Amino acid sequence: MEDGAEEQLFHEESCQVEMTVEEVIERHVGSLGLSQLVQVVLVSLAWMFDSQNTLVTIFTDAQPSEWRCKAEACSDGGGGGGVCGLLPGTWEWVAGHGSTTIAEWGLICNHKFLAAIPTSLFFLGSLLGSGVSGRLADAYLGRKKTVVISCILTSATAFLTSLSPNLCIYALLRFANGFARSGIGICCLVLSTEVVGRKWRGQVGQYGFFFFTTGFLSLPLIAYPSRSSWRNVYRIISLFPVSYSLLILPFVSESPRWLLVRGRGQEAVDVLNKFARLNGKKLPQNLRLANPGGVDEGEAIKRKKSLWSTGWAAKRMVMVMLAGFGVGFVYYGVQLNVENLSFNLYLTVTINAIMEIPAVLIGSVLLSFTNRRLLFSSSICLAGVACIVCIFFSEAGGRRRREESRGSWPQLSIEAIGFMAASTAFDVLYIYCVELFPTNVRNFAVSMLRQSLMLGASIAPLLVVVGRLSPALSFLIFGILSMVSGLLGMSLPETKNAPLYETLEQQEEEEKLTCLASDDSGLELGK
Repeated sequence: MEDGAEEQLFHEESCQVEMTVEEVIERHVGSLGLSQLVQVVLVSLAWMFDSQNTLVTIFTDAQPSEWRCKAEACSDGGGGGGVCGLLPGTWEWVAGHGSTTIAEWGLICNHKFLAAIPTSLFFLGSLLGSGVSGRLADAYLGRKKTVVISCILTSATAFLTSLSPNLCIYALLRFANGFARSGIGICCLVLSTEVVGRKWRGQVGQYGFFFFTTGFLSLPLIAYPSRSSWRNVYRIISLFPVSYSLLILPFVSESPRWLLVRGRGQEAVDVLNKFARLNGKKLPQNLRLANPGGVDEGEAIKRKKSLWSTGWAAKRMVMVMLAGFGVGFVYYGVQLNVENLSFNLYLTVTINAIMEIPAVLIGSVLLSFTNRRLLFSSSICLAGVACIVCIFFSEAGGRRRREESRGSWPQLSIEAIGFMAASTAFDVLYIYCVELFPTNVRNFAVSMLRQSLMLGASIAPLLVVVGRLSPALSFLIFGILSMVSGLLGMSLPETKNAPLYETLEQQEEEEKLTCLASDDSGLELGK
């Protein structure tokens, strides 16, 4: 009797079909079906709030463009010398005392460099938060719960920022807001790309950046009606993340790849079943998900290697972070630098935001058939060339600004092209990073990239202030860092059409086999 039961059990086990998550998605769920498209769209919506909280200071921390006299002494001494030579109380900002933080706290003249501190602290907060949220998403909470927490904290800190009584509290709350929002973009990108087949990873990753652009475009629409009160802008943008976490996120599924790596194989199967069912397909009844690295579920966590203790992965991560530093510096710096172009602020922000749309579309199309390495390096180098060309127009523009307040249209056009190229490189680098590392460290790797981007971004506001004195110098530095990032990108391995691996051990073994199979693949291990 016992022999018969054991024989039946052995027969059932031998009939089980063992496949990896990648194989299940490609063969039975569908590379990109309705269920995954819905998941991607719902997840990508969160990028809008990430964009709003990141770029809101373009309006809230801008220097008002117009002032007027309140006394005759102002009229006598204020002609062409600006407000720095006037006595306090003899002039006022046309938009009002509370229109921006600079207007409310007097961050002009000798105090102008203080205006860069809140934005720099925001990016430093993002830098630190990226490491924490990446670790939480990989090792403890998962991608979905980390997004929930990040959204709620982002709403709370944005609202508290609107109540800031002085610059010090404002700067600290901007730091907290940056720390809170850091988990949104990282986890949303990984959640989107881990549920689709390899053919669609690049395009799906670009969807998130489209919503980031939508959030960027929404800022002028939010800021213009509230142009007399910077505090109202923060109150408005604080409503969106918490509403999203309560109304939308409950319909989002956790990543089946993460569930499997954490030893929760049955939950991973349930998620894949849900996707397959909504796509009008079925999974095999005797399906068994292959454990990453060939170990059982209980041992998968214990035997996990650290990214930094694995030689090839650590070297690869360092190169990605160095390239990311330059990209973050240029991408965010060019956006914050729009106030130095002497155009209407709402117009220049709108133009830059519109230029993100072709950047996303071009990136999506090119990612479907071009190499990631070539696309990233050529895009960021193009941004560098555009910044260097802007030097010549900024010099002429600087002479003209003494005579007229208008900026140079050729400079604005070239700056917009450079920003579009930087935006393409920024988007592609995220997708590239997702494909360079396996599931058990993927969120951490993306968080480390995010940290390097934010480190570059945290320095950019200081260069923007310098740009008010020497626009040519700021464009020169932007151009040089762009070129250096492009060269660093060429040292990374190509990932086009490569599978998403589950563990460091598995990826190392598979890439070694690939190298042995082709004499021309020696550089592809990144060693």
